[in-house]
Amino acid sequence: MDDPRIAVVGIGATGAVLAAALLARNPEAVLVARRAGLKDQLKKNGIIVSGELNYRVSVHNVVERITGLKGYNPNLIFIATKTFHLHAVIDALKEIFQPGMKIVSTHNGLGTEDVIADVFGADAVFRMTLNYGVSLRGPCEVSAAFFNRPNHLGALVPENQPMGSRVAEILTEGGLDTQCVDDIKLYVWKKMIMKCTMASICAVTDKTIKEALEFPPTREIAEGCFTEVLTIARAMGYDLGEDYLKTALAYLEKVGIHKDSMCVDVANRTRTEIDFLGGKVVEYGKALGIPTPCYSTMTNLVRAIESNYLLR
Repeated sequence: MDDPRIAVVGIGATGAVLAAALLARNPEAVLVARRAGLKDQLKKNGIIVSGELNYRVSVHNVVERITGLKGYNPNLIFIATKTFHLHAVIDALKEIFQPGMKIVSTHNGLGTEDVIADVFGADAVFRMTLNYGVSLRGPCEVSAAFFNRPNHLGALVPENQPMGSRVAEILTEGGLDTQCVDDIKLYVWKKMIMKCTMASICAVTDKTIKEALEFPPTREIAEGCFTEVLTIARAMGYDLGEDYLKTALAYLEKVGIHKDSMCVDVANRTRTEIDFLGGKVVEYGKALGIPTPCYSTMTNLVRAIESNYLLR
């Protein structure tokens, strides 16, 4: 796969940056943009990224539905949608999937790669952690607050690692430093333990990450959640070591001056990604017989808040 035919599904803030890097390397990459009017805006204005990452790229190929990719015959598809769209995306991909096609999950959340592999097989799936923080300034314009280089990418089967190295190289050549790693799930856990813990706390309290960690009552909840999720990770074969919590808290206190994206979801009265964040930790705990009272409480509170506007 020296010159893969690339598609990116989901052109929100995160997906737009990923697409910009791929377009910088391969201008013929195809974007799937479902939001009303976005196709025309992308073709007219391209994608502009400013801040810690800088891009100004033209967009030539855009479709509004995954089925529209049939004419482009992509063999490398990045999924950058919200996790609650994942099942619908998989159903649509069934209509265009061909042997040899590779799918890269770039989602925020735990276990998304396994959901894809259950349908298309582990041989078809890669997982990627995106280590940048971005927000939309307009339909085609993104502000990048930080990028903790590199991103990490890995295959679910060892035989695909050489291909993973090539994909990481393509992204790096496009200015989005990416490293192919042997055990991508380890890197997913390292990142998602922080995300899973702080997202629900921030969403319920409307605090920034830094504020939540500096306020003793929410700091106590965070420490309880961290203890539970680290126990789950260890039971699943990922012991992150005694220093992980200290390092994670120091990192979050440094970069946590912003509100988690789940705060934005709640403020905008839109669906959150709680099912693949706190909800997934609770799910794993039940399967393993490990109690998760802090995580269960925070997850249920987010779902209760969602119900105030989603079920009306």
